[in-house]
Amino acid sequence: MSDGTSEITQILHDWNSGDESASERLLPYVYDELKRQARRLMSRERVDHTLQPTALVHEAFLRLAKQGGVDWQNRSHFYGIASRLMRQVLIDHARQHGASKRGSAQIHFSLDDVTIPVETRASSILALDEVLARLETVDERQAKIVEMRFFGGLSNTEIAEALDISERTVLRSWSVAKLWLYRELTRS
Repeated sequence: MSDGTSEITQILHDWNSGDESASERLLPYVYDELKRQARRLMSRERVDHTLQPTALVHEAFLRLAKQGGVDWQNRSHFYGIASRLMRQVLIDHARQHGASKRGSAQIHFSLDDVTIPVETRASSILALDEVLARLETVDERQAKIVEMRFFGGLSNTEIAEALDISERTVLRSWSVAKLWLYRELTRS
């Protein structure tokens, strides 16, 4: 199967038109990419972690299928929304495992290589979620770029397409957002 870009777009348009079978038809086209994103996101987790990449993909896809009122534009738009849902799944998972609120403990993760151990450092992912929510009030586009990159593993090209901006704008926004996040996360 090719990357299925045109097929994905057509299925998303069918979904917009109320075709109830569209989400089921979409899964074979997007599953491998979602699984790749989930594996990348969870690559540093311990082997016996209770949330595996497959479970993350399935939970995110179930939430996608329940989404109502989304005007699906294209493949990149779909993956952008999927990255937001993966973020929500990971946040919910961290909360379920009794993560305490952000305290004086140092937060350990890298925005470049996506290395948040969800259970052993659940407070880190919750802190990132809290800071991303604040960034969203300052600059919504920067927050979306961080979310798509960090939680969705999208490339600059895919983010630019999903947000209908240039790659250069993505790079500038990413650089500014990283500095802002670093400052916010390292404040005592």
